[in-house]
Amino acid sequence: RMLSGYKPKNDVNDSYKILELEEGCSLDDVRNSYRNLAKKYHPDSRSGMADSKAFIRVEEAYRVVLSDLAGKQKSEPGEEEEDQFKSKSLQHRHYLSFEGVGIGTPSQREKQYMQFRVDRATEQVLEYRQQRLESRYAGSDLSRAQDVRQSKKVKITQAVERLVEDLIQESMAKGDFDNLSGKGKPLQKFSDSPHIDPMTHNLNRILIDNGYQPEWILLQKEIRETIGRLRKGIVAARRKLGEPMSLPEQKQWGRVCEQFEEDIRKLNKRVDNFNLVVPILSRQMVHFSTDKEILRARKTYEAVVEKVSDSDTKENEGEEGKRFGWKSSLMKWLKL
Repeated sequence: RMLSGYKPKNDVNDSYKILELEEGCSLDDVRNSYRNLAKKYHPDSRSGMADSKAFIRVEEAYRVVLSDLAGKQKSEPGEEEEDQFKSKSLQHRHYLSFEGVGIGTPSQREKQYMQFRVDRATEQVLEYRQQRLESRYAGSDLSRAQDVRQSKKVKITQAVERLVEDLIQESMAKGDFDNLSGKGKPLQKFSDSPHIDPMTHNLNRILIDNGYQPEWILLQKEIRETIGRLRKGIVAARRKLGEPMSLPEQKQWGRVCEQFEEDIRKLNKRVDNFNLVVPILSRQMVHFSTDKEILRARKTYEAVVEKVSDSDTKENEGEEGKRFGWKSSLMKWLKL
């Protein structure tokens, strides 16, 4: 142990020089110097002089200086300086104190300490039981007071119910309920399906009477109205262009188709939102196709054009028939 703790005099002097100190300095000076040099040379510091090797030398010198100061402090009198370097007692040494209980040898003190622990545990158990009994009796008193208040509330409620029942019987005796609509008829408060809860049925009936509609119903209605309006709009735009279309009219028709495609894309987003909230899987909707809708608009336009042409031909034939019928009737009259 003496050989391992031995430090040559040259190493001690070099350590003081590395820490930029002189022999005879205080412990605070050593710590402050080490802290400053560590900030300067530590690799993790952001200083420009950071050096890991220099930091290792500073740390070794700090340990050597501390051991040198400890050796000097042991040789000098004074309790405060000794307490700074005095090593703490080992953990198993604390076991021999026994909280200051007992006298005699360590084995005798240990037995006395074990008996002291048993007595202390017994006292703690008795105190715990006493507190538990006190809390139980206090809780029983509280529950008794709550029962009294609850009974008063029940009595008041029963008194109000009896008063209401007496008023109803008095009104029935006077005949106030004889002119009610639906007297003698069963109450229609339950639905035809026995599997529906009456409370749920009544809530649904109240919501329906006040005009409430689920979100998916409103979305479905909005989607149908929107697709109908878009179909009518594109057919009307095609009818305005006429047949056959010129080059400017074809460009205008292309712009109409692009706007129609954008409207269909927005409508498909609403369809996605509808499919997320609809409660029935069979009620879900598919996306609308722009090409199919444009083809449908063309067919509708062609059907409208054919219908208009047929009506024009029929009108022309009717006018010619009327003209020829007038001439034939004149000839018959002349012959007669």
